[in-house]
Formats: sequence, structure tokens, C-alpha cells
Amino acid sequence: MHTIIAFILKIVGLAIDLFQQLFARRVGWITIDRKSGKITREQQPLLKKLKLLVLFNPITEWVDRTHLLRLWTHERSLRAGAVETRPESHEEIKSFIKFYNINMAHFHPSDPEAYSTFGDFFIRKHAPGARPIYKKDDPSMATIVSDSRVVVYPTVEATRKLWIKGDKFTIANLIQDPFRAKSWVDGAVASFRLSPQDYHRYHSPVEGTVRWIKVIPGVYYQVDPVALQSSVNVLTENARCCLGIKSEEFGMVLFVAIGATDVGTVEIHDHVTAGYHIKKGEEVGLFQYGGSSIIVAFEKGHIQFDEDLERSSHQKIMVNVEVGQSMGRSMKSLE
Repeated sequence: MHTIIAFILKIVGLAIDLFQQLFARRVGWITIDRKSGKITREQQPLLKKLKLLVLFNPITEWVDRTHLLRLWTHERSLRAGAVETRPESHEEIKSFIKFYNINMAHFHPSDPEAYSTFGDFFIRKHAPGARPIYKKDDPSMATIVSDSRVVVYPTVEATRKLWIKGDKFTIANLIQDPFRAKSWVDGAVASFRLSPQDYHRYHSPVEGTVRWIKVIPGVYYQVDPVALQSSVNVLTENARCCLGIKSEEFGMVLFVAIGATDVGTVEIHDHVTAGYHIKKGEEVGLFQYGGSSIIVAFEKGHIQFDEDLERSSHQKIMVNVEVGQSMGRSMKSLE
């Protein structure tokens, strides 16, 4: 009898917890906040979560092979981006800030009324000093490229075993260049996922010289883990911008900014061109409205990721990180 009662109480407890999560709209993925160490669940609209489960399941993935879904998501992304640049979209800003509990003191301007459209708000800038760069003058330390959730992998092959399930995920497919991709054979990879509430500008993880830039057109799938763990080749199908950065400490570093559903544009700033010497933590570009993703790859044996990032990633738990925090140290500096 005691066993039955204990089982019933456990079920009731789980039901209450689920109700509380739904009420608080915390139906996203479990993450660890790097600053506090607390485990939390992302706040995400329930309808968005249901949409992801509908879009990324075996039946829908089969339909997608007909390319009809791709055309729909591409058209929807462009349409959503256009809507968020209209003056009336300004009315969405305050409710968006409230829903996601965004601390506007971290941004400039901090007053929501200063943004003429939701699109302007979406690409808001950090306030000076809000995101200090870890050991800014030490080129042997790589830093986090965006406010996001990150997982790190010792090799590209490990990404497919732990997280990214699309059968075409290779560096060669990611940058559509088998010759250049040889630099990152068996190299380490960091994957950053940005949610709509995040700061959507991205920064260089290292100091170095931009050797090449490549813009690859594509579709705009979601980059939520539901999508990444489906058979759809999200990261090698989406529109993206790729940079090769030559670093004295880290060798050739690959930086790929990837668009997603509701992201109409992936931009690299005009002054960032081949031959440009970029500083660690310097802004590289931005995403327009929506969620998005960034892949950073290092040559084999060139980086030692921070231990806390490696531990959480091995447990398949994303870590909430901020621009400028430490990502890892060059192996060269450890010799």
C-alpha cells in the first residue's frame, strides 16, 4: 500500500511541476546558467514548442524531401522579417521584454521607446561595459562569440554522436569547400544557439587576420535542438556566412553564422573583408529578426575548451553564456 501511495504522490508531483512549467511558459530546453551555476528551463512560447514538434518528426521530414516545406519556410522567413521593420511593430517591444524578462540596463539605448521598430530593437547594441572581454590583451584565450547557449565537441564526429543528427553535417558541407575543410579534419567545434530574446550581434572569438569570406544562400530552418536532432540537415541547408581567420595562437579558425526560421538576413559588416586584422571580441556582424546559430571550428590540437563547457556538453546540457566570457585556451600556450 505504501508503495502505491508513493507512486501516486510521485505522479501528482510530476503533474504539478508540469503545470507550473506551462504556467510560467518554461517549455524550452534545460540549460545551465554559467554565472550562477543554476539549472533552468528556457522560457519559450508553448505554441512555438508545439510547432517544432510538428515540423520536425519523421512524417514531416519525409514531406520536406519534396522541398515544399523548404519553400514555405523560406517565404515565411522573408515575410516575417519584413513585418518586423514596419512602424507598427514598435508596439510589440514592451510585451516582448516583459515575456522574456530582458534586462534593458545591459543595452543601449535602454529605453524601449528609442527603437522605431521591433526590427531595430532586435539588433540592439550592448551598453558600454556590459560585456567585458575576458583577458582582452591575451591572444592565447578564445572568447564566447554571442549571448547564447553553447555546446562544445572535441571533434566534428562527436557532434553527430552527441547532438547534431543530420546525416550531411561535415565541415566540407557546412562551407561547401572540401579543400578548405581539410584544415578542420578531426578539429574541435563549438556550437552556439541564439534564441529570439538574445542580443543578435556576433563577435570574433580570437585575434587574427581574415583570410577569406564566403556567403552561402539557403533556406531558413529552425535551429532549436528539436530541429538539430532530426534527420533534416539544418546547419548545412540554411543560409550562412563563413569566415576563415588566421590566428597566431589558434591556427585557422572557422566562423560560420547561420540563419534560421524568421531570420531574413545574416550580415557581416562591410569593413570585415579578406585581409582585415580583427581583434578578439570585435563585432563581426549581426542577424536580423529570429533565432539563429553560430559554429566555430578549430584545427585539431589547437584549443582546450574550458572544463565546465566540456562537462555540460558531454551531459547534453547547453550552457547559457555571454559575449566575451572565456571559451578556452590555445594548446600552444600550454606547451
